[in-house]
Amino acid sequence: MPQKSILFLAVGAALCGSVLFASVAQAQEAQLQPTIEVTASRVAQTVDASLASVSIITRADIEKTNAPDLIEVLRLQAGVDVARLGGAGTQTSVFLRGTNSNHVLVLVDGVRVASANTGAFAFENLPLDAVERIEIVRGPRASYWGSDAVGGVIQIFTRRLDGAHLAASAGSYGSADGSVGYGMQTDTWGVSAQAGGRHVDGFSASNALSGPYVYNPDDNPMQNHNQVAQAWTRLGTQTLSASALRSVGTQSFDNGDFGPGISHTLDQAIGMNLEGAIRSDWQHRLSIGTTRTNIDTPAFGSAYRSTREQLSWTNDVAIAANQHLIAGIDYVHDRGRSLDAYAGTQYDKTRDNTGVFAGWRAQADALDGEVSGRYDHNSDFGGEFSGSIAGGYQLTDGLRFVASYGTAFSAPTLSQLYSPGYGGYYAGNPLLDPERSRTGEVGLEWKIDSANRLDARAFTTRVRDLIDFSGGAMFQAININHAAIDGLELTHSLHAGAYSWTNTLTLQDPRNEDTDTQLLRRPRRKFSSVFDAQLNDAVSAGAEVVYAGRANDFGGKLGAYAIVNLRASYVINPQWRLGARLENLGDRSYQLAYGYNTPGRSGYLTVSWSPGK
Repeated sequence: MPQKSILFLAVGAALCGSVLFASVAQAQEAQLQPTIEVTASRVAQTVDASLASVSIITRADIEKTNAPDLIEVLRLQAGVDVARLGGAGTQTSVFLRGTNSNHVLVLVDGVRVASANTGAFAFENLPLDAVERIEIVRGPRASYWGSDAVGGVIQIFTRRLDGAHLAASAGSYGSADGSVGYGMQTDTWGVSAQAGGRHVDGFSASNALSGPYVYNPDDNPMQNHNQVAQAWTRLGTQTLSASALRSVGTQSFDNGDFGPGISHTLDQAIGMNLEGAIRSDWQHRLSIGTTRTNIDTPAFGSAYRSTREQLSWTNDVAIAANQHLIAGIDYVHDRGRSLDAYAGTQYDKTRDNTGVFAGWRAQADALDGEVSGRYDHNSDFGGEFSGSIAGGYQLTDGLRFVASYGTAFSAPTLSQLYSPGYGGYYAGNPLLDPERSRTGEVGLEWKIDSANRLDARAFTTRVRDLIDFSGGAMFQAININHAAIDGLELTHSLHAGAYSWTNTLTLQDPRNEDTDTQLLRRPRRKFSSVFDAQLNDAVSAGAEVVYAGRANDFGGKLGAYAIVNLRASYVINPQWRLGARLENLGDRSYQLAYGYNTPGRSGYLTVSWSPGK
């Protein structure tokens, strides 16, 4: 069946499904508590109150997927595109609303975790069993968060265990992983710690399309060891908390006739927070954090070191019953080093960034609004202002109209600024300016009934001063390119008794305005559908459909594809749970990056034990 037919049949089924289940939804109305998010404006508010487009992925959502890694969870979300250079553990890029992968601010427990050298976060190294919750905020948030929040923000929260926890899984391509942990919680304090590991024999990451300097038919295994820990205690009206994540990995990659290469990685994030009420109308959060990112590649004789120290203070003051003032300050100190086995230190640079921000939120009858602004001073390029304005109007009890406009920027990475390149070619440029963007958005949020919800968002983004390695005869980094991204996101969700069904459709036109070509690895059409049924008290089953249209890439085109995944869970008793997942049911051959393979039909079994307190 042609790929377009699959897409339109799936969309049609989703729309029909909302009608077919309407009577069930009315008969079994779900009484759900408001969902709280803390990422959009850096303070706690309900998702329904937020004027930004926000998605929440809970631990229960993650466990339903029985997925082997985080990428399989993220690819189901509206506006999210993924690219991976092979199988488990290989380099992974996440794009949000068609922007570049370094235009997404990634936080782990409130700590910035992207490398100061590359500007990217290694999603492939984050253990899924250590994740408690994920918040995805779409659209520019630089007026609160500063650099990198051009396409949006992804914040990941690690787990807080309450009792013992043990999990193990095994599956295709020699996949085996497990974790063990223990936590204790009281009304006034708590501790939690978990350790895990993963080993995958894998498959050949590349195919012949990648060219003779990359392709090698040997399998590319990976292994990872990780630890997460949390602790917290009440101090009067304040809560003192600390979190730590450490992930150490070894990944094989194809290196042409030289055989498989090996990379050794370290990703580490540590944070500490003091938060609570200063007085009845004033909440605050004081945070410090540090991150470390290392990557060593002996095959290339290269090593990269990145560290970041950060300090922030965020305040939320209720100046009236329906008005809040949010204000704060951030300080970040980056250090990046590039080491070469033959030439020694390529660069060893530091920089500082200080940002002050403020926002005002108000609500009056059917109208609510938000205005925010931030000024950043960076030791490399000077000052940068970001602003945002948003408003919402409640047309009816179940229908709200929202609109927003915001600006954002992404600071040049240390590699883009200072890398000597390769024999002088593709070198960095210390005179680079930040990449700057502006985005307009309108949306409708429709609560059809207590079980059915339909969200529609249309947005337009323009990015200027994009960094490209095309300067002069040596292809130095320069600010030159312009990008335009226009898009529409539709999300329908149904929760009716034992059934849930979520469908997302993303239509976007991400293009390079200078060459009028589609931006790489970002399809213009994407659809996902996830259906789950609780068959009885012990057994649940579900299915995922993922479709992505054609996309451009380095060296060629990525074809459209559609895959089906199945998942099921069996709760043996309150302590023991079994999970199963069958990926790529039709054994579809497709690519997320040109010349690189993806898994064929594959299966995974998971068993977990959580006896509670």
